[in-house]
Amino acid sequence: MNDHRTTDHTARFAELDAKPFVPRVAGYLRFMGPGYLQSAMTLGGGSAFAALFGGAAFGYQLLWVAPAAMLLGIIVMSAVAWQTLSTGEDPYDALRDRVHPIFAWMFAWGGLLSSIIWQFAQYALAGAMISMLFGTTPIGGGIIALVWCVSVGLLHGRAPRFIRGYELILTGMVWFIVLSMAAVVVRTGIPNPGKMLAGFVPSIPEDWSGVNADGKPATIDSLTVIVSGLAAAVGANMLFVYPYTLRKNGWGRDHRRLARYDLVFGMFLPFSLAVSLMVIASAAVFHYGDAGFTGAKIPPAKAAEIFAAPERLGPVIGKWIFGLGILAMALSSITMQMLASGFAGVKLFGVKEDSIGHKGFIVLPAIGFLGAVFWGDIAPWVSVPTNIICGLFLPVSYLGFTLLQRNRAFLGDDTPRGGLATAWLAGMALATIVLTVFLATVVVQQGPGFIERLFPETAEVEQVHHRGTESTERISVVEEVHIERHRAQTCPSFPTCVLCASVVIPPSAEQIT
Repeated sequence: MNDHRTTDHTARFAELDAKPFVPRVAGYLRFMGPGYLQSAMTLGGGSAFAALFGGAAFGYQLLWVAPAAMLLGIIVMSAVAWQTLSTGEDPYDALRDRVHPIFAWMFAWGGLLSSIIWQFAQYALAGAMISMLFGTTPIGGGIIALVWCVSVGLLHGRAPRFIRGYELILTGMVWFIVLSMAAVVVRTGIPNPGKMLAGFVPSIPEDWSGVNADGKPATIDSLTVIVSGLAAAVGANMLFVYPYTLRKNGWGRDHRRLARYDLVFGMFLPFSLAVSLMVIASAAVFHYGDAGFTGAKIPPAKAAEIFAAPERLGPVIGKWIFGLGILAMALSSITMQMLASGFAGVKLFGVKEDSIGHKGFIVLPAIGFLGAVFWGDIAPWVSVPTNIICGLFLPVSYLGFTLLQRNRAFLGDDTPRGGLATAWLAGMALATIVLTVFLATVVVQQGPGFIERLFPETAEVEQVHHRGTESTERISVVEEVHIERHRAQTCPSFPTCVLCASVVIPPSAEQIT
């Protein structure tokens, strides 16, 4: 930003700061932008799946999770903004030079890898929604999404008018998502208003228990859903790209108050509204309504088909309004992930900003459009290691920025002091702990199953108890199926099946009796 514009903004912000709260915020709204970009990134497929699932399983009881999760994210993001705008120093360089290079590498690699890998899931969602809405094939929907996202992603270039144009497009998409979900809720209604309001008060509901699609008992641990929700609002790529959008806009010391308003009204408010409205709609149809819930995730395209039934929302609201809102979530997230990938390429590989190399890193995640066809096949192999790897990068980055927040040599007179500093650091520490707990949960709950898929022949059933008799057998998941078939003599190759003959079959309860 040139000196003339800086002087104009300084005078304008001083004038706004002298006004009462409402006209002050209204004045600041016209300058906002980076916060909306964060909303556009986090309002993606993950948010849609989590909101539909949480509302179906627990009704309104987890409405508090999304606002609380985003509040934790804002605490960290506001510290990053404070550091970036107060010092003018590149955050990657600050972590590398003033904390340790490992923090800088985790910060940038987390932004790059998560932006590339999760494109597959976002394109899968976009392709499914385009296919449902317009009758294309999934790959056709993926290509349409690819063309749109690359065209919009490359707008964020050297010229300020293009940057502002990019921000306006993403801001419009964010508010379209919010309005779409509001229209859905108006149509579904709120069966239990009192319970809905109570849902915004933090609580841990009882675990969900019911019967799954196969007619077998199933349970869902509410605490796991809560921790996952608290950890999922801010991703490694969001944290990485945020300070670079501030720098690209030319923001400096005079924009620090604007950055706080931008995070609240551009990031916290739209995200909390959109996700809360989706939870309310899902609860009305699946939890309190007649659509039913079997404990499985509800793909947004499937939810749209259920919503569109004439006895529920009808095709206009259920299919088109809800469907276009979900599509906007996927497309906005894809374009922001491309932006994060571009800046990560600049820092990790030294390509010049706004160069051909930079543009190459912006479009690098576009390989994710193959997810519109292959995501169902690769998801079991990609999702768990990605959650673990990217889950590790983010708390390390949080810790790095927490250390910078206490570094007087770095911040000088801008180092927070007193009660504000204590509260700020406590919030950052809490956010780091939540992410660490989530990472541990993923490792413990999903790690063994992932290892079984990689090495099924070494999978282990720990202990089988039969009336005080304890035995341990080494059998794979595939072998378990054969055991049941072997007992019932329904294995296609029984009794000559090599796999059936090669395992020691634990006796059934009937055999023991």
